[in-house]
Amino acid sequence: MEIIISAPISRPFLSIVVPAYNEERRLPDTLNQITDYLTRQNYASEIIVVDDGSVDRTAEVAESFRAAHPNVAVIRNDHRGKGYAVRTGMLRARGHIVLFSDADLSTPIEEIERLLPWFERGYGIVIGSREGAGAKRIKEPFYRHWMGRIFNFIVRALTVRDIQDTQCGFKAFRDDVTRDVFNRMKLYGANAKKITGAMVTGFDVEVLFIGQKSGVKIKEVPVEWRYGTETKVNPLRDSWRNLRDVLRVRLNDWRGAYDQKK
Repeated sequence: MEIIISAPISRPFLSIVVPAYNEERRLPDTLNQITDYLTRQNYASEIIVVDDGSVDRTAEVAESFRAAHPNVAVIRNDHRGKGYAVRTGMLRARGHIVLFSDADLSTPIEEIERLLPWFERGYGIVIGSREGAGAKRIKEPFYRHWMGRIFNFIVRALTVRDIQDTQCGFKAFRDDVTRDVFNRMKLYGANAKKITGAMVTGFDVEVLFIGQKSGVKIKEVPVEWRYGTETKVNPLRDSWRNLRDVLRVRLNDWRGAYDQKK
C-alpha cells in the first residue's frame, strides 16, 4: 500500500527522492540541508520522501516537515526495501531531472552541481562515483573499500560495463529515462515482496544495466562521500545478496526480461 501527500502542481526542474527506513533522528537535518540548498537555486524543485515502512517515527517526522514546506511530498510504503522505495519515488517525481540520494546525505547535496551539467551534453543518466580523480572517500574502513572493488569487478564482468562504482547512492536521471528504466525493474519492481529488517540490495546494478542495454548515455562523476557510522550494511549478508542480485540480472537478461517491447 502506498499513501502519498501531493506536492504542488507546477512542474519543477529538479526532483530529489529520499528513501528512508528508520531515519527519524537523521531525517530532519537531511531535509533542512536539502531545503537550504534548493532555496538558493534559481530553478523550481521538489523533495519526495519515501518512507520504507519504518517502525519508528520517520513518516511522521517527514510529514511534520512537509507542513512547513509545500515543495515536499511524503509517500508511505509497505516495507519492501530501498530498491522498491527508490522506484516509488522516482516514478512519482515530476522534475525534468530526478535525483535519488541516501537519507544520511553521505554525498552532500551540493555535489548535484557536478552532475547537472552533463545532462546538457546529452547524457541520460549521471551518477556520483567514489572512484576516479577528484573523488573523496572520507573515513571509510579499508576492508569496505576492498569489498567494494571486488564486487565491482564482478559487476563489470557480468553486467554493467565500464562503470567503476555502481553502488554510490547519488544518481540522477533525465525524466524520460527515469520512467523507462524504473518501470522495467524486475528484482525490486512492482511485485517486490514485503520484508523484515534492513536490506541492502543490488538494485543499482539492475537500473544501470537496463540503461546501458537501452543505449542511454551514462556519465560517472567523482564526488565526495563520507562513510556513515550508522550504516545499515551487513558486510557478509549484504555482499551475498548483492552478488545474488547481479546473477539474477544476468539471468533475467538471458531470458529477455529487459528487452524493450515493440
